[in-house]
Amino acid sequence: MHCPFCQHADTRVIDSRVSDDGATIRRRRVCEACGERFSTLETIELKLPVIIKSDGRREAFDARKLRSGFDRALQKRPVSEEQIEAAVRAVVHQLRMTAERELPSMRVGEFVMAELRKLDHVGYVRFASVYRAFEDVADFREELDRLENDSSGEGQLPLLGGEAAAPSNKPRRR
Repeated sequence: MHCPFCQHADTRVIDSRVSDDGATIRRRRVCEACGERFSTLETIELKLPVIIKSDGRREAFDARKLRSGFDRALQKRPVSEEQIEAAVRAVVHQLRMTAERELPSMRVGEFVMAELRKLDHVGYVRFASVYRAFEDVADFREELDRLENDSSGEGQLPLLGGEAAAPSNKPRRR
């Protein structure tokens, strides 16, 4: 590691700490030439697949875009930041597990919808309406009917009024 102060090629690690999530290592270093100290962050670099867009373009996977999609779908919904981060990590994990070099964006969207469906039905419908290009109210009604018939959403707020679900301990996002 080159010293950022004097550009000397030899630095020594004097302390290492693993981050809380275990994804990064913070290293405290000292330059052997000038004695200046600085910190570095090390992360594992794993190749994620290139995403093939619907128009045929290929673009590198961008986790910020993924997070942004979750944030838009879950805006003003009672879902915590930790839950969103866990969902983003789950999608990234699924992408890694495909072992594909290239992946259609439609497949990424399916991974996102699966995670949103577990987190929050309203966020799921928001995302699905854009992702599946709902054209009218009938498209929304079909998706809502599928969700209502699915018993996996226990503990979530009802989509169409009715009896209120048990209050959740999840903090509200603003």
